[in-house]
Amino acid sequence: MAQRQVPLTVTQPALLTNLNIQAASITWQNCTLESDKYVCVRQVSNEDHPAETVIVNLKNLNDIIRRPIRADSAIMHLTEPIIALKAQGRTLQLFNLETKARLQTYTHTEDIQFWRWISQTTLALVSHKTVYHWDVLAKDAPRRVFDRQEQLENNQIINYVVNDDESWSCLVGIAANPAGGIRGNMQLFSKARNVSQPLEGHAATFGSIRLDGAATDTKIFAFAVKTASGDAKINIVEIDHNAANPVFPKRLIPIHWPAEGQGDFPLGIHIAHKYNILIVVTKFGFIHLHDLETGTALFLNRISEETVFTTTRDDDGTGVVIINKRGQVLHTTIREDTLIPYIMDNPACADIAYKLASKGGLPGADQLYSSRFETLMQQGNYTEAAKVAASSPRGFLRTTQTMNRLRQAPNQQGQITILLQYFGQLLDKGGLNKEETMELARPVFAQGRKHLIEKWHKEGKLHCSEELGDLAKPHDLNLALSIYKDANVPQKTVAALAELGHFDMILQYCDSVAYRPDYNVLLQHIVRVNPDRGTEFASSLAKHEGGPLISIDRVVDIFQSQGMIQQATAFLLDVLQNNLPEEGPLQTKLLEMNLMNAPQVADAILGNEMFSHYDKPRIAQLCENAGLLTRALEHNDDPAAIKRIIVQTDKLPEEWLLNYFGQLTVELSLDCLDAMLTSNIRQNLQSVIRIAQKYSELLGANKIIDLLEKHRTAEGLYFYLGSVVNVSEDKDVVFKYIEAATRVGQLTEVERICRENSVYDGEKVKNFLKEANLTEQLPLIIVCDRFNFIHDLVLYLYKNQHFKSIEVYVQRVNPARTPAVIGGLLDVDCDEGIIKGLLASVTPASIPIDELVAEVESRNRLKLLLPFLEQTLASGNDQQAVYNALAKIYIDSNNNPEKFLKENDQYDTLTVGKYCEKRDPNLAYIAYRKGQNDLELISITNENAMFKAQARYLLERADGEVWDYVLSANNMHRRSLVDQVTSTAVPESQDPDKVSIAVKAFITGDMPTELIDLLEKIILEPSSFSDNPSLQNLLMLTSAKSDRSRLMGYIHQLEYYTPDDIAQQCIEVGMYEEAFEIHKKHENHVEAINVLIDHIVSIDRAQEYADRVDTAEVWSRVAKAQLDGLRVTDAIESYIRAQDPSNFLEVIEIATHAGKDEDLIKFLRMARKTQREVPVDTALAFCYARTNQLSELEDFLRATNVADVEASGDKAYEEGFHEAAKIFYTSISNWAKLATTLVHLEDYQAAVECARKANSVKVWRQVNEACVAKKEFRLAQICGLNLIVHAEELSELVKQYERNGYFDELISLLEAGLGLERAHMGIFTSLGIALAKYHAERVFEHLRLFWSRINIPKMIQACEEAHLWPELIFLYVHYDEWDNAALAMMERASDAWEHQSFKDTITKAANVEIYYRALGFYLEEQPTLLTDLLQALTPRIDVNRVVRMFVKSDNIPLIKPFLLNVQSQNKREVNNALNDLLIEEEDYKTLRDSVSNYDNYDPVDLAQRLERHDLVFFRQIAAEIYRKNKRWEKSIALSKQDKLFKDSIETAALSGKADVVEDLLRYFVDIGSRECYVGMLYACYDLIRPDVVLEVSWRHGLNDFTMPYMINYLARQAATIETLMKDNEERKVREASQQKKEDDTPILGSRLMLTQGPIASAPSPGPYGQSNGMAPQPTAGFRAF
Repeated sequence: MAQRQVPLTVTQPALLTNLNIQAASITWQNCTLESDKYVCVRQVSNEDHPAETVIVNLKNLNDIIRRPIRADSAIMHLTEPIIALKAQGRTLQLFNLETKARLQTYTHTEDIQFWRWISQTTLALVSHKTVYHWDVLAKDAPRRVFDRQEQLENNQIINYVVNDDESWSCLVGIAANPAGGIRGNMQLFSKARNVSQPLEGHAATFGSIRLDGAATDTKIFAFAVKTASGDAKINIVEIDHNAANPVFPKRLIPIHWPAEGQGDFPLGIHIAHKYNILIVVTKFGFIHLHDLETGTALFLNRISEETVFTTTRDDDGTGVVIINKRGQVLHTTIREDTLIPYIMDNPACADIAYKLASKGGLPGADQLYSSRFETLMQQGNYTEAAKVAASSPRGFLRTTQTMNRLRQAPNQQGQITILLQYFGQLLDKGGLNKEETMELARPVFAQGRKHLIEKWHKEGKLHCSEELGDLAKPHDLNLALSIYKDANVPQKTVAALAELGHFDMILQYCDSVAYRPDYNVLLQHIVRVNPDRGTEFASSLAKHEGGPLISIDRVVDIFQSQGMIQQATAFLLDVLQNNLPEEGPLQTKLLEMNLMNAPQVADAILGNEMFSHYDKPRIAQLCENAGLLTRALEHNDDPAAIKRIIVQTDKLPEEWLLNYFGQLTVELSLDCLDAMLTSNIRQNLQSVIRIAQKYSELLGANKIIDLLEKHRTAEGLYFYLGSVVNVSEDKDVVFKYIEAATRVGQLTEVERICRENSVYDGEKVKNFLKEANLTEQLPLIIVCDRFNFIHDLVLYLYKNQHFKSIEVYVQRVNPARTPAVIGGLLDVDCDEGIIKGLLASVTPASIPIDELVAEVESRNRLKLLLPFLEQTLASGNDQQAVYNALAKIYIDSNNNPEKFLKENDQYDTLTVGKYCEKRDPNLAYIAYRKGQNDLELISITNENAMFKAQARYLLERADGEVWDYVLSANNMHRRSLVDQVTSTAVPESQDPDKVSIAVKAFITGDMPTELIDLLEKIILEPSSFSDNPSLQNLLMLTSAKSDRSRLMGYIHQLEYYTPDDIAQQCIEVGMYEEAFEIHKKHENHVEAINVLIDHIVSIDRAQEYADRVDTAEVWSRVAKAQLDGLRVTDAIESYIRAQDPSNFLEVIEIATHAGKDEDLIKFLRMARKTQREVPVDTALAFCYARTNQLSELEDFLRATNVADVEASGDKAYEEGFHEAAKIFYTSISNWAKLATTLVHLEDYQAAVECARKANSVKVWRQVNEACVAKKEFRLAQICGLNLIVHAEELSELVKQYERNGYFDELISLLEAGLGLERAHMGIFTSLGIALAKYHAERVFEHLRLFWSRINIPKMIQACEEAHLWPELIFLYVHYDEWDNAALAMMERASDAWEHQSFKDTITKAANVEIYYRALGFYLEEQPTLLTDLLQALTPRIDVNRVVRMFVKSDNIPLIKPFLLNVQSQNKREVNNALNDLLIEEEDYKTLRDSVSNYDNYDPVDLAQRLERHDLVFFRQIAAEIYRKNKRWEKSIALSKQDKLFKDSIETAALSGKADVVEDLLRYFVDIGSRECYVGMLYACYDLIRPDVVLEVSWRHGLNDFTMPYMINYLARQAATIETLMKDNEERKVREASQQKKEDDTPILGSRLMLTQGPIASAPSPGPYGQSNGMAPQPTAGFRAF
């Protein structure tokens, strides 16, 4: 008996652990499943993975989103990429993951214990006391629904469900049952009654069902419960009963519970609404199927071996989705093909199967429905029979035959017909099919009840078809249009839209259904009916998003044929607005059309610059003809045409003309200007000048000048240059302008240009003006003045006796040039009287005196200026140059110069000093001293040995920089100067500041010996500076640096120096005894002791000095020094004498390191009198520990203290004082450290007890290591069990045992850890690895039991290293590593290969290369099983590659069954290989089938091989191949060769070639085969010419054999002639009847307007030769004789 097929399909959309999701995160708290689309997992953080949230799209596993979101809870929306996050227990946020936008934020007043989506817009929130609904799209806060009842307190809420309208809801929670197991509690709430009812249950859901005879659905509530006694039940009850519906009886159905599910309970209950089946999923992975209406149990099975923690129904209503602890996402759906047969195997469930089949349209109950229908019809129960047919699954009884039988059924009096009852049943249940719709519509339309059809059509209960639309069209065109649309009949839909005038909807509809009618004909019709709408329609066609649907040229032709220029223009302007290059001809057509009919429109179009790709020469000519000269010029590139038009300046706007020249080339512009001047210079000169002015830079000034000079228009040249001369940089242009202005008498303009322009060539202009001999010399004077041609100007004016012009020049033009003029006059030997008169006429203030003096002085005529200078001075002119000149004159004339130099402050001392240096050094010294010209004064005094004067000047000057300069070592006169400073200048001075500056200069100059001599002269000898502290300090410092032997004497000799500063300086230079003497002299004891300690470094002298002074500060300083010198005992004694505990930290550190514990105890006891510091008490305690004073230590710890006991204990532990450490740790109850201490004291039992109290990983580790080292394995195992639950400790623990060789103890420890509550994957994995290393025989058992809890990749590595091949393959298979499993089987075939297992594994491998490697393996190892393997791999392998592989190895016969199996794919490689094999085996029958059915091979090559075969059957196949490939002659030749005349006749007939047939016919006649001759006449009747037949028959005497052919031929000829004559008469009648008006021609029909005649009102468009643009259709008929 065949096994019953399971009515479920279980698929695995995803395995979460394969998506890099940790197994620890796959829990009910972290992994949420709101719908069958998204899984949301909160990854917990560890060393390898940071905390993150992973969203897996179950419909697309490539869409995995990872976000670093750290929240308490995260759930995905039911269908949209929206995530809801909960943080801190009460803050809720919603984010859209695609737009990354935050949608909502809300903070609740209570912590949210449970939440879930209950609809597309609503979140349910469950707090400790209340349930809320939150509409996330609204801005309102969540609304309260109901309060939780007491029985749900302390329950873990696991679900919350509501019905579709949220009028009922149910809250589900679970809690531990004191009697054992899990108790489920529910709270059912009615919104309408506002009451709650407590129930016992674990899972609940709401749904609806349509009962027989009910008008509406019945609402139901279903829940499942497992009581403490172990009984499990499903309850299904009705809620909100509708009085119009039948009552739904309450169902209470017991659930069968498997024996292995004792601790199991219902986890989820869902309704597969498509089939009305109730699905219950339990925690242990069992699934129960029950009929929703009756509650009958239908199916039970287990779908998950792992514990399930969440479930949800799928959106299709066909099954459920679950997630188990392993991370498997399982989608369980109902198999439609097996459900009904499975249920019907139980006879008691036949009625249920009957209803389910009808409800879900499921197969399997067809025979039951058919037999019931036939039985009812035979019984005459036609009404019930109609119901059965109407409710049949998939409508298999709803046929035309059924309707005919129901139509024939008799009716009862007063009732509607059975057929109408049948239609009523169908309309109540759903809709009608095509035949039923037509059967019902005909009588309804006939009765005029069109509104019923409209109603049913709107409700979607009719099957729309073209026939229904045709039926509705005479009654209502709009209804017909709607039906045509729904039936997808685009041709008639477009026709209906056109008839209704909905032109704007035509294109939209055609796009929506991808239909393309003949838009040309359609547009012609619309244009004739409504031209404006036609324009809009044409634009929409041309601008269609998917590309133009009509030729724009054709549209324009349609408009032009109707004379609609305006509409054509509007259309073209609309469609050509993108200005594309390919639209150039259309742009030209648009402009041509308007230039010839409406030039103003064309001008406006061109003015808007909409187009740029039209034919510009053509448009230019049309514009010129239309009088649009500006447009003609804009579009013209012909120079001749441009010059022809442009000379008509009276017809061109002047401003436009100016702008137009900017578009022309330089050469063309000049040609046009030339043409304008040549044509009418008087009329066009002004325009030419303006053009030349505007485009001067572009055209070039020189070219324009040449043009104007060519036409000899000086006036034009003057006006043109006048506009450009001020901005021109061309000196020739400026010169031309000066020349032109001179010629037209514009001397004022010449003078202006000469004065203001800076571009012209001065030399050239000067020469031109001199040659012009102007009456007014001012332009020449300006040019010479600007270009410094003074000498030439004076010479020219003096020679030509223009003295007045010279006066004008120096008086009015440029008085500053007077020196040069005077110099020029002196050069021409002018009379002094004239020169003095000229000087007298000029205002002295305007003359540069220094230049004048230089000019005259260079010519040795300085005295000439004395009267002028005195006059200038008398006039109040205080210029320095005047005084300089007078000084020089007085010096040269020796007119008391010393007085002038000393008393006068106006002259330049540097200039006059230089002038005096060679004449009189004393006068130079006076000048330099007066002006403080330091360098010049030093130089002149050095050169003339005037050191006394220099010393006095330096002291008086009191400038440090000057002193540095003269005291520089590079100054060869420094010694002479110092002597004069020391002997003369300083003793004479009474100013201490100036003396101080001199002293600083000596210091800066590094002259200590000279400085000491200077200071002793000042200080030691009685003077006003003897008591100066600064000088005394300076003397001592200088002595310290340069002569230390004198310093001790100065210390005792001087009294007014600063002791601290001097002592510090002595220390810096290493004179420590002098520094100590200074401090001792001034009783500065602390500083003195510091010098002894820090610099002299004599602790003994310091101790003696402290004994003599005996102060606490000194003793403290000495103690610090002793401590730094590690004289610990002395230092502590000194601190005690000073009673100074302040440096206790350093004393403790050094004394501790030195081991001076007894001395330190003394110090610390002294310190405790004044200091209550932690380090003091801590050190004292530790000293007790180090000196083994344990009783004192215990007393100290019991007394009041501030010691850091733990730190002391740590230090004692580190240094090995374990007994003391034990006392320390015991006093503070530090069990962790006490445990490690006890380990060192070898008290292991006590150490373990302390470790248990400490409960610290570190302590457990230390104690474990100690116990292992001492081989205390029992205690070590206790510690190890507390370590291995921490995954991070496990690896090191294993290594420790392995290093010591304790392998069995390690395995015992890990086996004991398997039963721990916190046992994790690492323990199972480590145990497996250990067994693989040390007990390989136990590995397989371990893997079978715990493979799901093992880290399989690590275990795989261990098995590979241990060569455990069966175990390795087992792991590969359970890790879904099918590729590696297959490879391992092949590589270790002797140990691990088994055919059936290998075949199951290889079919699941992903790497296709493994398939071919497996084939090679089987070929070598198991060739007899090769065919079986190929059969399994056929859907996955490349057949061609397999064939090539076996051809290469010459093993094709082994795979012949495979080749026959895959030949249906028609692969060339397969066909060739199989054909070769069949030829070799001489299997001609199979070969004939192969070449006939499969054509993918080389036919010529195969035929050539077969035609040489010895067997005639193969040669016959060759002939068939030639015939199949239309090589008729070759095929016939082969057939004739083997006398296969029938084959040759068939080949000739198939060829369809008269010449081939004729050759074969003559061959048969020649060989005398009259039977074949007759057969040819019959088989090739249509291919043989009658004349050939008559010829052959007559020549060879075959008339009797030919006569049947001739009789048939003449009969057909007569029939054909008669048919042609009849057809001609009918055509004439048809053409006469087709005289109708165009406007009355209907647009409907298969060819629309294509069949109408020529348009009478307009000529045919040019490009088309026929009236409607379509080529004439040929008339079908017989071939001519």
